[in-house]
Amino acid sequence: MPPAPRFEVYRDNADEWRWRLVVANGNIIADSGEGYASKQGAKRGIESVKSSAPAASVVTKEEE
Repeated sequence: MPPAPRFEVYRDNADEWRWRLVVANGNIIADSGEGYASKQGAKRGIESVKSSAPAASVVTKEEE
């Protein structure tokens, strides 16, 4: 059975905390897009995504 998707919390080269969502095949399908000053801040970002994503709509943007 492949491993379940997982959120990884890590420090980047600028010594900031970030998160990324990794799926079973090892691909990163989402990331924090910004660094956080603390690990707790990155974890709060994960919780925000977890609670907000189920209600998110899908919008197709037309080229301008």
